[in-house]
Amino acid sequence: MNKGVKPNRLIKEKSPYLLQHAHNPVDWYPWGEEAFQKAIEENKLIFLSIGYSTCHWCHVMEKESFEDTNVAQLMNKTLVSIKVDREERPDIDSYYMSVCQMLIGSGGWPLTIIMSPDKMPFFAATYLPRETRFGRPGLLELIPQIDNIWQTRKEEIINSANRLSELLRNATQAKRSGELDKEILTTAFSQLIGIYDETAGGFGNTPKFPTTHNLSFLLRYHSSTGNGKALSMVEHTLRSMRMGGIYDHIGFGFHRYSTDAMWRVPHFEKMLYDQALSLVAYTEAFQITKNSAYRATAEEIIKYVVRNMTSDRGVFYSAEDADSEGEEGKYYVWTDNEIAEVLEPAEARIIRKTFNISQEGNYENESTRSRTGSNILYMTKSLEDLSSELGISLSELTTYLTKAKKKMFEHRNRRVCPLKDKKILCDWNGMMIAALSKAGRVLDNTEYIKAAERAADFILTKMRTPAGGVYHRFIDGEPAVPGFLDDYAFLVWGLTELYEATLEEKYLATALDMNEQTIKIFWDHDGGAFYFTPEKSDFPLRKKEIHDGAIPSGNGVAMLNLIRLARLTGRHDLEDMALRVSNYFADQIKMNPLSHVQTLIALGAAVWPSLEVVVSGDPGDPTTTEMLRVINTASLLDLNVILRYTVNSSVITTLAPFTENLLPTGDKTTVYICVSHECKMPITDTTMLTRQLTEFREKQAGG
Repeated sequence: MNKGVKPNRLIKEKSPYLLQHAHNPVDWYPWGEEAFQKAIEENKLIFLSIGYSTCHWCHVMEKESFEDTNVAQLMNKTLVSIKVDREERPDIDSYYMSVCQMLIGSGGWPLTIIMSPDKMPFFAATYLPRETRFGRPGLLELIPQIDNIWQTRKEEIINSANRLSELLRNATQAKRSGELDKEILTTAFSQLIGIYDETAGGFGNTPKFPTTHNLSFLLRYHSSTGNGKALSMVEHTLRSMRMGGIYDHIGFGFHRYSTDAMWRVPHFEKMLYDQALSLVAYTEAFQITKNSAYRATAEEIIKYVVRNMTSDRGVFYSAEDADSEGEEGKYYVWTDNEIAEVLEPAEARIIRKTFNISQEGNYENESTRSRTGSNILYMTKSLEDLSSELGISLSELTTYLTKAKKKMFEHRNRRVCPLKDKKILCDWNGMMIAALSKAGRVLDNTEYIKAAERAADFILTKMRTPAGGVYHRFIDGEPAVPGFLDDYAFLVWGLTELYEATLEEKYLATALDMNEQTIKIFWDHDGGAFYFTPEKSDFPLRKKEIHDGAIPSGNGVAMLNLIRLARLTGRHDLEDMALRVSNYFADQIKMNPLSHVQTLIALGAAVWPSLEVVVSGDPGDPTTTEMLRVINTASLLDLNVILRYTVNSSVITTLAPFTENLLPTGDKTTVYICVSHECKMPITDTTMLTRQLTEFREKQAGG
């Protein structure tokens, strides 16, 4: 940041990313009519730069180019320059990322778009240096070339931009295309095996992302078919991620992705959504296997989120930066000398052995590829193997590590911390509410559920629109940007999980209400499926998206919401809508199942055997409590559970009319179980309940 420069228009914005650029010499505009009107009046091209506050290469491009006075003078003279925070305006980012992928075959951030004054793009790139190098055009050469083309061949550019926009419009308008059945689930499983890394776990090569929705699909495939390979793929991946440098062994939580195939060298930023989705994966793995290592990792993720990512209002921040003091990863890496200074000799010996620390370092300089003396902490051996090699017991090793890591954590806290992006995003908070609710229920920890409640209550009181919907983001007391499909879909997901964790009717009622808002604002009544943006958006193209990225697709999550709420309430019209979502995208999904795994999870919930459970009794009755504990700790991923109160049952019987006559038997708490639309005999005995759930699990696993 060049504080000697007079602030540009971004100084009036709330976004941390835009504020990072408020002291650039570039005459930045936020996205809005003022910028577009200036471009039209002065016949200037628009330079659109999209990024986010914790993006390492966004920082590099800012420091190298946008803080350079020569680049800034050229941009200010030739262009109208607009900055957009992709996390604040995902609709703008999604459209122009499609442009970039269509023009150059790939995409990423920073995203650079050059377009005509009427927003018609014709050039796209990601990171651009100040001067041309290694075949990547530099801004000092590129801008004059493009301006010359604009001045001399304007009609050619406009025609090219029009053709591109038409191609994009056609590409985003899918047609109702058929139906999906169980076979697509088997196809997806086979394709996951094809890209599975047998050595290090995970899928594909480099960079390697957690893609935990793949793991959630595999866990359900295992549960519903009994396929052992599906479970082994999940377990190997989760163990490898936990041992790798992608995991913060000192402060906990996951970094965004690994730059290598072995999970060792992370891209150091930490995103809220990665914590939420990883928490779901480790919780569900524990639920299926009862392996305490998965529980421990889930608990550590929560400890990190509560400590580092939670505001004093109980709602969750967005991200922590990869950089500190202008250097990526500096906060997280260690020299051997630091280890010797911080720890006792015996502790240092164990830390070196456990986390592969050496004097020359295991972390290379990004540009020179030379060792820096810095070390990333990662494990290549299990604690059991390490204890054997070190000649100490497993309990002694664990004690040493706990004490040493505590000292290292306290020492690290004295370093300059990475920037924290404190904006509140509704969709990412919805994911964390879902993850904490599930973890609290499965791990039997009410504190996790209370954390989810605090966040949900904040969003439902501070981020509501006058019409009863939600805003996308909240900063400094100001909610803004009308919500997108993801905001509604992920919030409904969170509220549904929160209902099953608390069994408080208000959360089910609100989930249903927000689901109705989702349908009202985003549903295409003619074609089916959900648009990403509201009808009254300031962006012209309404897209329907089903492709999973770093987070699951909004349509896929919304489809699963429809199925779950249908099962909880008996509303078959919601299941009919879910079917229309999968039918609308059927051909697209068949062409590439692995790009649509979240939708396949929803399809699995519809076609694999399901279990609906109604517990009828007094929530204060110890028998009711024990019945619910048995249900919540069963090795079953997708139970749909309702508590029908013995007294004051009018709310739940209104929300779920089929529960009206499901009364306690002989004044005893009674559990009613229905399996794939077939109801079993009522149960009043905990032992019988355990047996029935076990029998269902075994039958389910038998295919």
